[in-house]
Amino acid sequence: MKVNLSSLQDTAAWKQAGVKLPAFDIAAMREKTRRAPVWVHFGAGNIFRAFIAALQQRLLDSGDAECGITAADTFDVDNIRMIYGGYDNLTMSVTLNADATIDKEIIASVAEALVAQPGEKADWERLREIFASPSLQIVSFTITEKGYALRQINGTYLPAVAEDLEKGPGHPRHAMTAAAALLLYRYMNGKAPLAVVSMDNCSHNGEKLRNSIVEVAETWWKRGLVSWDFIAWLTNETRVSFPWSMIDKITPRPAPAVQQMLADAGIEDMAPIQTPRGTFVAPFVNAEKPQYLVVEDRFPNGRPPLEKAGVYFTDRDTVNRTERMKVTTCLNPLHTALAVYGCLLGYTLICEEMKDADLVKLVRRLGYTEGLPVVTDPGILSPRAFIDEVVEQRLPNPFMPDAPQRIATDTSQKVGIRFGETIRSYAAEGRPMNQLVAVPLVIAGWLRYLMGVDDEGNPMPLSSDPLLEDLQKQLQGIELGRPETAGDKLKPILANDMIFGSNLTRTPLAERIEAYFREEIAGPGAVRRTLRKYLG
Repeated sequence: MKVNLSSLQDTAAWKQAGVKLPAFDIAAMREKTRRAPVWVHFGAGNIFRAFIAALQQRLLDSGDAECGITAADTFDVDNIRMIYGGYDNLTMSVTLNADATIDKEIIASVAEALVAQPGEKADWERLREIFASPSLQIVSFTITEKGYALRQINGTYLPAVAEDLEKGPGHPRHAMTAAAALLLYRYMNGKAPLAVVSMDNCSHNGEKLRNSIVEVAETWWKRGLVSWDFIAWLTNETRVSFPWSMIDKITPRPAPAVQQMLADAGIEDMAPIQTPRGTFVAPFVNAEKPQYLVVEDRFPNGRPPLEKAGVYFTDRDTVNRTERMKVTTCLNPLHTALAVYGCLLGYTLICEEMKDADLVKLVRRLGYTEGLPVVTDPGILSPRAFIDEVVEQRLPNPFMPDAPQRIATDTSQKVGIRFGETIRSYAAEGRPMNQLVAVPLVIAGWLRYLMGVDDEGNPMPLSSDPLLEDLQKQLQGIELGRPETAGDKLKPILANDMIFGSNLTRTPLAERIEAYFREEIAGPGAVRRTLRKYLG
């Protein structure tokens, strides 16, 4: 069996293989979507295929929707052509259950897949046609937080953005300039309202998306390339809204073990590929079962009834509180702790770390003892139940092939939110900082990780990070086995409020972090000894 429309006709074979098939007429859905599109999604990667597209599939299956989603990608032509085009826009979705079983389903809610680049003329014209359609209700994004950035670290525009701002909306290359150009086309063809929704895993995602698109549009206006009336329409949130959202679902790289299980079930051609742009993708997506999507309910042109598929619709403040709960307490800090210490201790899977008594003590103290007392309670989800699910089911899931090395990527961009918020909450509430042990241990562990030497004293590759080179320069001269070489080298890093959200040298934590760090560089095995010493 192969994942294509022709093969789906043999429903008995797919049932025998334990695969759930769509319960709707795919051809009819695609025709209705072509005539009256409702939803365009930019960023056609794994989180979209396993989660967002599956939400719309639930509505199609139940008869609560008739149209599918148009998937678009501004970055990787080959992802659209090879993974979507090569499999009739179908995805094999594999849910990795905590009991080591899997559920298999064909996701068919993607009506069409397009390259959002003007150089791909047919696709671009189709996107313009869709954006001009009054029926379009949602334009959503999962392009990662970096996809919204217009500038480089030094504050200057990225080269592609600078060129797009100079040339105007005719030939955009960047995701944000492409979005602005398509919104301009909608304005010029009826000015119908629309919701533009970031579903990326970052705080205040709707604000980031709005700021970038509006900056592009205003720069074009200043250069005489668009009218002020377009800016007025774009910034009127009764016409164009930018709802905030919180998303949570782990979709790791396609696992060889899952590919083999699919092959054993008789499903062919599931091998992953790496596109010329470096995207590692497969015809199947493996993902954990728990998932959460909380969205600010501001859709000026209406929306599908996604609450019937499990989406929480609420107000902006509740979305923000839910995001803070997850990012600052109940999930992301635990992930970062396991990332840096997992790398140092030689682990390659998060689930294996959760068999390590020392690391389990670390995440439990970090989440329950130090985080929950100052957690932001969103009201719609229980923080205690959320963290219980994370610690007891999600992190130990033996079928989740997620690596600490992947999670350690861009840590300098994360620690300020994941730990800085807890530190600031302790200060604001007057809680004694000496109650914090796990938080400074993780920060010390991250600095120890940046030395590029594991706990056995062997060279260790480091994950990419925009500040990696600068941070390593500040740590130069520190030697494993010679704690005295640390000197005051950590102080400039700990004082950097761009990293931590505040100057940690003005708190008692800096001294503790430095002390933990010195203990962790005492020699081989010192990381493990330090964890045991302070976690009991």
